[in-house]
Formats: sequence, C-alpha cells, structure tokens
Amino acid sequence: MVRLLSPPAAKCFGGINMKNLEIKQREEKDDYIFGIKELDNAIGGIRKGSNIMLIGPPMSQKEVILHYIMYHGTAINDNAVIAVTTREPATDILEWFKENQLVLPLSRIGIIDCITKSVGRDAFETENIKFASSPADLTGIGVRISQFLEDFHLKKKIPKIQLHINSLSAMLMYSNIQTVFRFMHVFTGRIKEAGALGIFVVDSGMHDDPTIATLKQLVDGIIEIKEENDKNYIRTVGLSSKPTPWLEYEVEAGKLRIIQ
Repeated sequence: MVRLLSPPAAKCFGGINMKNLEIKQREEKDDYIFGIKELDNAIGGIRKGSNIMLIGPPMSQKEVILHYIMYHGTAINDNAVIAVTTREPATDILEWFKENQLVLPLSRIGIIDCITKSVGRDAFETENIKFASSPADLTGIGVRISQFLEDFHLKKKIPKIQLHINSLSAMLMYSNIQTVFRFMHVFTGRIKEAGALGIFVVDSGMHDDPTIATLKQLVDGIIEIKEENDKNYIRTVGLSSKPTPWLEYEVEAGKLRIIQ
C-alpha cells in the first residue's frame, strides 16, 4: 500500500505562521527600488513607509544619485516624486534631465524650490513647481509638500509617492536641530502612514556627531557615500540584514554606473 504524504505544515513560532509572515514581508518590500540594480539586488527591495538618509561628502555627486532615483521612480515605476530643492532652482533640475535626454513624466513630478526667491529671481509657479521663500521657511515648505501629497494621492490617485529633500544640511544652516527635527518628524510619520518613501540628503563632515545621531532617529536606513583615492563608493546600511558591500560607482552623461 502506498501511503500518501501530507505536505509539511508551515512552521510556526509563537503562534505566527512563518511562511505567511515571509510572504507578507516580501509583499511589503516590493513597492520601492532605487533603480541601481546592484543595490536593489543586495537589499531585495525597500519596504513601504521607509525613510532613508543619503549621506556623503560634498562634491560626491549625491544630487546625481538622487536625480537618478527620481527618474527611475517616475519614468520606470510610475511613482510620483515630490522634490524639495535647497541648492539649485527647479528649472535647473528640469533642464538637467533634458540635457541628459531623460524624459520625466511631469504629471508625476512636484518640485518645491527654496532657492529662486531667496536670490531675488522671478518665481512663476506652475503645476510642477511651487516656491518657498528660503531653506529656512519650513512652514512654507511643509504647506507645499502637503499640497503635492494631496494632488498626487487624492486627486490623481497615484498610490506610490516618494519625497526627496536635498538637503537637510542646508536647512540646518538656517534652523537649529530641534526645529528641523520637529519638521522632519511630521513628514517621516506621514511617509510611514501613507506607505510612501522618503530620501533625505545630508552632507557628511558638516555636522557634529549628536546632530547626525538625532537625524538618524528619524530614518530606517542609510545610503552612505564615501570618497577614497579619488574614487566614489556607495553602500546601504539598515535596509537589509547586514550592510551591503561598498560598490565603486561613476556618473557619466547623467547615468550612474557601478564598476565591477
């Protein structure tokens, strides 16, 4: 007689079905990726509601990495991206994509420009561009983030939204750490609640250790950039069970390439 074997029961731990838990965790991580294949493969995706710090030295092309993530999120993954810029005018950002022949779906782009008004240039708002008076205008920045969130989520029904702030270091030049922390605490909480993705740029070497430690309380993981022997390296910490290896990268014609 042949005995029919039942399929093995799913392992349980503390009353939790571990197989179902693994599936749920995998589904939660499926929504966001950087668009940098080597990093994405190493971390297996980014869980919805994650807040990430992008930290590295000045002149390490952090802005290009953020632009690359912005392009991949909107043009490839159909996400909406809200970008707060404290370093270059919104028109310059859009021109950068045009010069590098990267076509952005403007219906999914919202840029909050904190520079143009502060240097006395004409500021004309469009559907894609809104203005704050300066990087110190955290109230104005917050109002405009909320306007874009409402437009993308409630009116356009875009389910996946990314918030990029470049940079927290510039905000800290005008406001103290307590003020910036309170501002960030509100929006990192909203990102978690909405299942969105937040990426916030910090310049390493500009802040003392307590300031960096305070900001790290707000994030789930870190993209680290370092320079060594005139080469740039990138890795992630906290987005997988262990840090990814340092990967050398270079940027050419607006494209980021990992050097194997």
